Amino acid sequence: MADRGASALSLPDDWPAHPDPILALNRMGSFDWDLDSGLFHMDAQAHEVFDLRPEEYDGYPQTLAVRVPAAEAHRLDTLVAQAMKDGSENYGTYFRIRCRDGTLRWTHTQGYIRRDGTGRPRRIIGILRDATQEIGDIESRREQVVQDEAQRRQTNVVQLTTAALAHARTVQDVIDVLKDTHGLTHLGATSLVMGLVEAGRIRLIAEGPAGSFVPGTLVTRIDEPYPMSEAVRTLTPRFIESPEEFADRYPILWPHITGLHITAAAYLPLIVEARPIGAMGLLYSDRRGFSPEDRNVIIALGSSIAQSLQRAMFFEQEKDLASGLQQAMLPRTIPSVPGADVVVRYRSASFGRDIGGDWYDVIPLPGGRVGAVIGDVQGHDTHAASVMGQLRIVLKAYAAEGHTPATVMARASVFLHELDTDRFATCLYAETDLSTGVVQVVRAGHIDPLIRRPDGSCRRVCVEGGLPLGLSAEFGGLEYPVTTVELDPGHTLLLCTDGLVEQPGADLDDGMLNLAGLIAAGPEDVRDLADRLIDVADARGGDDDVALLLLRRRGIDAPRSGGRLQQHVAPGDPEALTGARHMIRAAVRAWGARDRADEIELVADELITNALMHTEGSAIVTLRVLTGSARRLRVDVEDTSSALPRRRDAGESGVSGRGLLLVDLLADAWGVEARGGGKCVWSEFVVPEQD
Repeated sequence: MADRGASALSLPDDWPAHPDPILALNRMGSFDWDLDSGLFHMDAQAHEVFDLRPEEYDGYPQTLAVRVPAAEAHRLDTLVAQAMKDGSENYGTYFRIRCRDGTLRWTHTQGYIRRDGTGRPRRIIGILRDATQEIGDIESRREQVVQDEAQRRQTNVVQLTTAALAHARTVQDVIDVLKDTHGLTHLGATSLVMGLVEAGRIRLIAEGPAGSFVPGTLVTRIDEPYPMSEAVRTLTPRFIESPEEFADRYPILWPHITGLHITAAAYLPLIVEARPIGAMGLLYSDRRGFSPEDRNVIIALGSSIAQSLQRAMFFEQEKDLASGLQQAMLPRTIPSVPGADVVVRYRSASFGRDIGGDWYDVIPLPGGRVGAVIGDVQGHDTHAASVMGQLRIVLKAYAAEGHTPATVMARASVFLHELDTDRFATCLYAETDLSTGVVQVVRAGHIDPLIRRPDGSCRRVCVEGGLPLGLSAEFGGLEYPVTTVELDPGHTLLLCTDGLVEQPGADLDDGMLNLAGLIAAGPEDVRDLADRLIDVADARGGDDDVALLLLRRRGIDAPRSGGRLQQHVAPGDPEALTGARHMIRAAVRAWGARDRADEIELVADELITNALMHTEGSAIVTLRVLTGSARRLRVDVEDTSSALPRRRDAGESGVSGRGLLLVDLLADAWGVEARGGGKCVWSEFVVPEQD
């Protein structure tokens, strides 16, 4: 009569929910069902319940089909199968049997499922009893059963709504849940209104159906004669059971809502810890009155809504606090940069007080240069935000002092290491000379930047990086290689934190490729492009913040004179030497000295090589434009040795000694200046004025 499976106590729609236990004792038998053999053993009393003689039953449940109608047998089989399948320990239900004389008789069965160590059902033992007297006249009790079923459906809605409210984070989320298909309106209400208590007043946050707003009720006093005010004032629900009662009790409000055809209403105070935080009203247009069960269900749901609403209010308060703290740590405004369009965006993916340490900064520098910073402090809490704020300030100070990009990064790492914190930070610093387009980039454990060309194509700039800030100082790795790239007019440099790139289960390189594709397909305008990228991050969600900085070189407002570039070249670092040559070549072309580019590059290369070969330290190369009686381009090469260079005769077969002769021949002027514990060898070249 069943497969192996199904669920607990079950009643048809038209059967009573509470059988009489005394009447149930009139005729009762037991059974023992061996699920492995299929034998269904019944005692003599059970045979009587089925109106069977012992010789008419062979021990198999299929034989009972002579007494159990097909529809009843199918329902009973389904119930038992489901109970075995979902792990229930017992089941129970009412069903009809057809007696020997052809009449139908109500019967009740209760089974207890026994399982082996693996959870497999092996045996069912239970009882069968004549339920004729306890069922009674089914038709006379149908109305009560229907009411019970309606209450069950209401309870189900309450459970679904409460479960949905558990995921509501904001006040608007709570309102949306209540208006959803599983919300309060499916308790039969036409709509709901809701207000929050603020400073002794009630502010309306949910207005009910379209066109139902009552003038003057957006903010009301608690002592005003409105139902929500009365519920808050008395901390007692108000049930209005008819239009006449509504008009009589609230004559000020009723004329404004007569067009809504309201026939009943329930107004509940939303109470948490004995304090009202708001009120809610349910408006009905197809009922009059409330049964005790209706009232209990609505009041119970009001308590759940109040708890959810308080959680949402706390969340929004903490979110505002966290967001305010984080915004206070970021630059309030981005300075105007002549010759460039700079756009920044920030998306917070934080919850409550959990905030990130992502930051950006734009640092105007002398000589038409600008520094762009993007970084991310480890962690998502107020401590991370605090460290971020301090690190942003000191990094900006080091850059403004005129240090090279590598030195700026190294000093920031030392600063973070010396803070009383165990946090580290990734960072990328790009210093751009807008007159030449030369960009010097240093990277501390951060993701690479990208460059978009005017035709929309986008490429990743691979920057040789060092350890994250804090870690490089701890492990003695303060050398940050400098990568030099050119940013032509119309090109856009993009810096971002990993929240824009990383996705769960995806490789970082794939994320960078996807980002490059988004940039290439994005709008031409940098502001629109920034908005598009942040929209993508919003749609993707995620638990990480996103900081984004775009710098587009215009080229039309770039300074024509007074430019200055600087590069640090360490001994044994061919990449740095190549970067210095790249910087000089690009600057010379941009500053209108293309005709003398080879001469200037050759002299600078000779001075750098001499500094690296004849001193023990590194060299600092500075290139700048001087104005005066004649426009000149000057190359300075500083080192840490106080020994002055001297000109030598290399001889016909010499392989060295020609350097200063070459400098003297090609440069319009050159010389040596003492600089503290070292010196500076300089050379100048007269270049034509730019049109």
